[in-house]
Amino acid sequence: MEAVVPKKHWTVAIRINHWAMAFAIFVLIGTGFLIAYPVTVPGGETWQKFSVGYIRFVHILFGMFLALLFLWRVYLAFFSTFRADWKDLLAFTNIPNTVQQIKFYLLIDKKGPPHTGLYGPMQSLAYLGLFGMVFLIVVTGIILMGAGYGAGFTALLYGILKPVERLMGGLAMVRYIHHVLTWGFVLFIVVHVYMAFWYDAVLKQGTLSSMVSGYMFEKGDH
Repeated sequence: MEAVVPKKHWTVAIRINHWAMAFAIFVLIGTGFLIAYPVTVPGGETWQKFSVGYIRFVHILFGMFLALLFLWRVYLAFFSTFRADWKDLLAFTNIPNTVQQIKFYLLIDKKGPPHTGLYGPMQSLAYLGLFGMVFLIVVTGIILMGAGYGAGFTALLYGILKPVERLMGGLAMVRYIHHVLTWGFVLFIVVHVYMAFWYDAVLKQGTLSSMVSGYMFEKGDH
């Protein structure tokens, strides 16, 4: 007789990293749009106002926080004490499983592919894309931040990334890419939340709660 049994799926470190990165991205999206489209401030002397400056400070602070979280996530992918999960990000290379999951998502087949790793085939592709976007938005963010500094560590980073700025077509294009990537994060969040609810409703494996408890539910023997 089959029974539903809990199985450890996510480590504490992965869960903390996930929620910290989600919080940082939400703050960065909000402050980023406020920088791009500043709100009207009350009347008064200009020298008494520094609202966008404060918002930019918070944006830079959480940008650095996101960069550190990204480095931590890369470390966990290779040196996690629970499992080294960098190979799970390549799950999409298993073409039969990927096709099976696409058919499952399109409701063509009721059975999903075998889920032996941390991520399913399409999920691995999505997360690989997410980490790529995080890397690019951190790099473009450092370039935009460093362009306003002539000395210090920030200026040093900007000097290192100056060739990347030229490769991208100049500072204006770097800002444009940074802005487009922001919309990429918005799209990812919408799809990610929808698919998490949908997957949980269909398979009833505790997908949503697993990122809090660390456990998913699988069929096993009594």
